[in-house]
Amino acid sequence: MRLFTPIFTLLLLAAPLFAAGSARADDLRDFCAQRPGKATPACVLDAGHTQIEVGLADAVFRRQSGAHEDTYALGAPALRLGVTPRLEMEVAWSPLIVDSQRGAGRRTGSGDTTLAVLGALTDPAGKGVAVSLQGFVTAPTATHGLGAGGWAGGVRLPVAIPLANNVSIGLDPEVDVVRNLTGGGTHLALISVASLGRTFGKTSLGVEVWGSADDDPTGRTYQATFDLTAARAIGDNAQLDAGANFGLNRNTPDVEVYVGVSRRF
Repeated sequence: MRLFTPIFTLLLLAAPLFAAGSARADDLRDFCAQRPGKATPACVLDAGHTQIEVGLADAVFRRQSGAHEDTYALGAPALRLGVTPRLEMEVAWSPLIVDSQRGAGRRTGSGDTTLAVLGALTDPAGKGVAVSLQGFVTAPTATHGLGAGGWAGGVRLPVAIPLANNVSIGLDPEVDVVRNLTGGGTHLALISVASLGRTFGKTSLGVEVWGSADDDPTGRTYQATFDLTAARAIGDNAQLDAGANFGLNRNTPDVEVYVGVSRRF
């Protein structure tokens, strides 16, 4: 019961986001959030506007090879700022993480901070294929044991391909510089996401396949998930979302489920 209390509290705190004054939708491009899902969309926020995207609750469960670990992230905000018609900046942080491992106890603290810049390579107001480029860096602000353990970063190339009947395809190749497992030093990891989505009025549903090849000096590790996403638009400037990710091999957590909210101003 204690787990659900902060979730309900966050839902109540999020309510004012929907009551506050919003941007004039007739002057803006279509609303586009970077959640749900692991793929980063190619859309760029309109210049002079902000968007808040909050992961209200995110739970990851691992039950493999004798491991029993549950990780919860609550109230994780991301703030996006439209700088020019083709460029936006973003800062994201996890203020509360609870990690519980059988035999190792529980750790509670905050997560790392991520700073990102996203630029459109095609016309962001166009209706055809959209391509953007995002660079990001992660600062080691997390409580010990709950973050990357040092500076990290990477670059993504989001691609959105609209099809007929409100169907779209997304591709998101990524190259990251991540920390070595043994501590000290970095190495490369290759990540890719392929998504398929369809809009039914105010509701959007999607599926994703995500994969990662982490070239750690101790040995290359592969992870993969099959993901389901759903979002419900609220007016022209907000949405609620939810999703579930299912691990496809032993190196990947079994299940991740989450809910969130996004609001444009």
